[in-house]
Order: sequence, then C-alpha cells, then structure tokens
Amino acid sequence: MIVIHSEEHRLQAGRSELNDGQLVPCYEKPARADIVRARIEAVGFGPIVEPTRHGLAPLERVHDAGYLGFLQTAWDEWVKEHGADIDALPLNWVAPGMSRRRVPRSIDGRLGFYSFDAGTPITAGTWRAATAAADSALTGADRLRGGDRSAFSLCRPPGHHAGHAFYGGYCFLNNAAIAAQSLRDGGAARVAVLDVDYHHGNGTQEIFWERGDVLFVSIHADPIDEFPYFCGHADETGAGVGEGANLNLTLPWGTDWTGYAEALAAAAAKIREFGADALVLSLGADTYGGDPISRFRLLSEDFLRMGAAISGIGLPTLFVMEGGYAVDDLGVNVVNVLTGFEQA
Repeated sequence: MIVIHSEEHRLQAGRSELNDGQLVPCYEKPARADIVRARIEAVGFGPIVEPTRHGLAPLERVHDAGYLGFLQTAWDEWVKEHGADIDALPLNWVAPGMSRRRVPRSIDGRLGFYSFDAGTPITAGTWRAATAAADSALTGADRLRGGDRSAFSLCRPPGHHAGHAFYGGYCFLNNAAIAAQSLRDGGAARVAVLDVDYHHGNGTQEIFWERGDVLFVSIHADPIDEFPYFCGHADETGAGVGEGANLNLTLPWGTDWTGYAEALAAAAAKIREFGADALVLSLGADTYGGDPISRFRLLSEDFLRMGAAISGIGLPTLFVMEGGYAVDDLGVNVVNVLTGFEQA
C-alpha cells in the first residue's frame, strides 16, 4: 500500500492549547506523524512518497474562499497585533442570536469568527502544513483513480473537524472531504466517507449535509458527553437531497471491541446499501484504551479486526489520518488497521 506523506507537517507545531481551564502543551504534535511513519518503515509498508501539489482549486471545491484567505494571512496579521512569541488563539466566539453577516476587521475578531475552540493554535507554518496535508489526501485520491485498491495519506494536521468555513479540533482543512470531492470530480458517481475517529467528524458532516452523492457515516463517542458536543447525534440524517445520506453511530464511554464491532457492521451495511464507487476512511486511532483524551477501550489487536472489516466492504479505499494521541502506541494501532485491510 502506497503511503503519501509530507515532512512539511512539522511546520504545524503549536506551543499550547486551552484544555481543562489551563494552557497545556498541544496533544496534536509532530511526534504523532513521526511515530506512525517509523512504524510503517519498520514493517515494510510503502513506498512512502511526497504528495503532488494541487493548488487552491481543489480546496475551493470544499472550503469558502474567504475562509481560505483568512488561513493564508492569519499568522502575519496576528504577529502585527501581538508579536510572534505566542500562538494565535481566539478569545471569543459567535453565540446564538449574534450576527455572522459581517466578518470582523481585526485578527482577534476573525479568529473567533472562523473557529469553534481554543485548542487549535495557528502558527507561522499552519498554512503550509495544512495545504501539504490536503495535497497528501488529494494524491491518495489520484492513486485510487489510477486503479490502486488502497492508499494511505498520512496527513497532519488532521482535518475532519474543519467545515466549509471554520476550523477547530486541531483541523484547518478537511482532508477527507477534499479527497472525496476530488474522487467525485474525477468520475466517481457516489463516494462514501467513513469516520472511525473517537470524536465526531462535525466538519465533514457539515460539508456534505445537503449532498446526496456523498454518504457520511461516523462512529464516535456520544456528543451528549463528548467533544464536539453540539453535533453528531443519532437523529442527524442530512437535509434536502442529502436526507438519509448521513449516519451517526453514537457509542457510550467505555465501549470495547464488542460494541464497536456492532457499529462497524452497521456502517458497512449502510455503505453497501448506498452503492458507493469509492471509500474515504477518516482514520482516527484515538478509540484506543490508552488514549489520553478519549474514553473507549479498544486494544491494539482490535485495530487489525477493524482493518479486516473495512476491507470487507469491498471498495477502493483511501485511508486519511485523523486523530490519535497515545503517541507511543499510535504507530502500532494505525499500521494494524492497514495490515488488517491488506491481509483480509
């Protein structure tokens, strides 16, 4: 299985995020991708290749042009206002009833306008790292269009929390959505996106909410208890022509493989029923029992079973890296999914 990865991921190296009322070192850090890559090399997956540059056009198929412009200039504007010694984090957000008709002029106002949390710092290298991650996903989509059965885009920063015009949850550009749109534009009549990250892919859901040609299925911790809280409930099924093309499979804290396997089987059945031509898999490994910010209880060997179940769906599959913060075990768990897929 070819692996697409850019060393430019290192340019996104935030100093701190707001968590539990404190500024703490970022959980989403360069070591995550380094450990996954090291495991890939250790087991002989690959080859590992650099992504092809695709420019802005594929990003504009998914994201608002004004939002993309904000991401390109946010750091420089932050430095003019606050200096370069601290990362750019928002201070306030739009609440229900407040107007979103005007984009604020100041950088502080625009950070709050376009974000939904204070855990996603913008740094000097954010734009370059985020576009390199998107290019990795797009290059993976190119490989599927070229006839490959599978590919793994080792994207960092992740993407599934980024919406049409907002960022958060460590995500700036929605790599999986960009890849899914690229597959559609390349001739696939229908594409499925399956998100197995512990947290709901709220950005992906928002992007495809009114689309009937892209199915979004997410298996995640129930948002009544867990981030992102305000999106991802089981009764959210899409709107307009997208009604029925959104499936949220919510699970309680403490879920182990037994409960997870049932949800994965339901997801697979929905994807088969949809009749997709290709599958984009948002691969978060934070369902692992040792993850520091999650509350599921999957074991490393369960990720082999997960990969085999995904293989059983029978579609060309692009794996796109999302979350997973148990850094020492992350490489084993991610590669186990890929191994299970390949060996099924």
